Amino acid sequence: METIRQKQIGEQIRRFFGMLLSEEGSLIYGRDKLVTVTGVKMTPDLLTAKIYISVYGTENKQEVILELEDNYPHLRKALGNKVGKAMRRVPELEFFLDDTVDEMYRVDTLLNRVNEEDKGKS
Repeated sequence: METIRQKQIGEQIRRFFGMLLSEEGSLIYGRDKLVTVTGVKMTPDLLTAKIYISVYGTENKQEVILELEDNYPHLRKALGNKVGKAMRRVPELEFFLDDTVDEMYRVDTLLNRVNEEDKGKS
């Protein structure tokens, strides 16, 4: 279970990293993709931030994660500049694909299909 401090730091990282992606994201993965930070989980020692990313506008979502990892040194330094003195150390960043929205649309489509089939049988 996350401590209050882990949640506070995670929320700060989420906010600042989201701003960073809105400012510099188009230079990294292009203008045609919409990338959103959906959540950040901090390790208990606060040295690693697991950043969950949602990607829209492309079928190859893993490519965006790879592009973020390729630009890791720049992103971590820019995040350090944004965080400023709010944190002693900028945590290591790990990127994960958050596909909960895609899963939600898939389940919604299945439910609509079942609903239509039920109406057809009546």
